[in-house]
Amino acid sequence: MSRLLGGTLERICKAVLLLCLLHFLIAVILYFDVYAQHLDFFSRFSAHSRRTAAHSPHSATATGIGANCSRPNSTAPSSEAPSPRPDNNHSVTTMPLPPCPDMPPGLVGRLLIEFSSPMPMERVQRENPGVQGGGRYAPSDCAPQQTVAIIIPFRHREHHLRYWLHYLHPILRRQRLRYGIYVISQHGEDTFNRAKLLNVGFLEALKEDPAYDCFIFSDVDLVPMDDRNLYRCGEQPRHFAIAMDKFGFRISLSGMKVSRPDIRIGRYRMIKHDRDKHNEPNPQRFTKIQNTKLTMKRDGIGSVHYRVLEVSRQPLFTNITVDIGRAPPRPARG
Repeated sequence: MSRLLGGTLERICKAVLLLCLLHFLIAVILYFDVYAQHLDFFSRFSAHSRRTAAHSPHSATATGIGANCSRPNSTAPSSEAPSPRPDNNHSVTTMPLPPCPDMPPGLVGRLLIEFSSPMPMERVQRENPGVQGGGRYAPSDCAPQQTVAIIIPFRHREHHLRYWLHYLHPILRRQRLRYGIYVISQHGEDTFNRAKLLNVGFLEALKEDPAYDCFIFSDVDLVPMDDRNLYRCGEQPRHFAIAMDKFGFRISLSGMKVSRPDIRIGRYRMIKHDRDKHNEPNPQRFTKIQNTKLTMKRDGIGSVHYRVLEVSRQPLFTNITVDIGRAPPRPARG
């Protein structure tokens, strides 16, 4: 009887011990499960707090410091601005433009010139969308070798100016020319002093752009009839209009003025060849030409006086209105 009771108590003790171990294991499992849930909760709460602070307009981390700290392996906040990321677009260097050809391929040769069609300025502007304000232009597909200023003496010739712009801008663009157009308007109704206006245009164009290589002087009613007549700078002055339609395309030196050539800055001259009533050279004029070296320092560019009244940069040209004063009285011929 006692042996049976002892065996029963031993089994009961083992069962209680197993129950205790089982309870202990369950308690340990539950403990770690609750602990893990708490860790997950606090981690999510912390992340939510950082995101809220980063987007808050009143937070000190709105400048980007908080965002830097929330990144893995981030460094401590710095007072310096973060270095910009390399931009692949800026790393590509632009290739220089090739030089413009000596003979542009887009020239058409002889042109049909007529002055009977209506020519409003709005139409001329629509025809030349690539021309910049003030009448400046440079081709976008090549690099011109020269920069040319075109000077036009002007007064009360708006009708002719519209036709001149209508024909010359396309010609100059086809010639792949970098150029600027300056209309020098004489103020007042005194005698029109064409040569002095050209001198003024020379000086004023250089003020705007000292990079001009040469100057081309043109009348407002003078239009080339062939775009192969290149408006370029040469080593020596050239006269572009040796034959004109109003003279029946005959070469005539009667009253010719050397005022429409291309002239480089160091060789700028204005010389008028007069003729007498028998269309013979005036010997007095040639005597003055021979004395040019003696008078060039006090005549022309060296002594020109004028006052700029207005500079207006129109879409297709720069208009410079000047007061050049009254012309001195002409000496009596005798």
